[in-house]
Amino acid sequence: MEYNCKEFKVGKCEGEKLVDGETLPLVLTPPEPNKNGVDSLLDALNNNKEWFDDMVTKNSAVLLRGFDVKNAVEFNDIIETFGWEDIRYVGPAPRTHIHKRVWTANEGPLSEFIYYHHEMVLINKFPKKVILFCEVPPPEGGETPFVPSFKVTERMMEEFPEFVEEVEAKGLKYTFIALSNDNTTSMRGRGWQDAFATHDQQEAEKRARALGMDVEWLDNGGVKTILGPRPLTRVFEGRKGRKMWFNTLVGMYGKELSSAMMADGTEIPNNIVKRCEEIIEEESIQFKWEKGDVLFLDNYATLHGRRPSLPPRRVLVATCK
Repeated sequence: MEYNCKEFKVGKCEGEKLVDGETLPLVLTPPEPNKNGVDSLLDALNNNKEWFDDMVTKNSAVLLRGFDVKNAVEFNDIIETFGWEDIRYVGPAPRTHIHKRVWTANEGPLSEFIYYHHEMVLINKFPKKVILFCEVPPPEGGETPFVPSFKVTERMMEEFPEFVEEVEAKGLKYTFIALSNDNTTSMRGRGWQDAFATHDQQEAEKRARALGMDVEWLDNGGVKTILGPRPLTRVFEGRKGRKMWFNTLVGMYGKELSSAMMADGTEIPNNIVKRCEEIIEEESIQFKWEKGDVLFLDNYATLHGRRPSLPPRRVLVATCK
């Protein structure tokens, strides 16, 4: 698929990479200096919806840069241009609703690294797209690195073929402890009442089961969620038959509030997890946020995270089916 849209100009950003013949991220800028306003951007997107959607799938990441996007209202207008269905976030990250389909990204301490993940990978309904808007770029750090997921699978299959084969056959099992109340001093500090949008335990259990989770209530008022079996990799239509590393093995393994193992209870060797962590970092791509940037990520094809940063940093997010 060739680039053939006159309403955008292809730009560049520091940190972009050529992966399997495609530039990640594809940077799209105004075609002329006087067409950098939000109205011009909305017109261009409205006139090229199908093409833009194809670009997100083809390149896995598209960065709109140089447009004068100022706030959550204008960001929401961009999202709604496409008619993509909204999907409500379910997970441990503390977030605040801002406007219509727009939320804050993870509000955990900026000093901490948020590990790479496919958004909502653990549940049976996950978004197709994750869209991020930089309202306030950080003075230092705070990048949102992302990783072409199929590259991780390729390298793990090269280095640990027997392990990959075994886990593909058995699947993965995860556990995660949700606290009784929100704790915004933690990246995973969202309490179960907020996560399941209810204060009723029976209703929370019902909603957990609908998402593919089993639950165990703890004496301290928290809840242990059990998820599995879950796949190690997935293949999604329209993505060249690539096997995506569609799991959160490294992110959940051996943590204070979480665990990851094979679905039959077999422990996963620490050295394999550590090497996988190294591979993911080696394949990562990142750029410095600029005010007004809007990044579209194909959640089927990319893992993403957050580097530690100095304050202030304000990045907003929307998730779409």
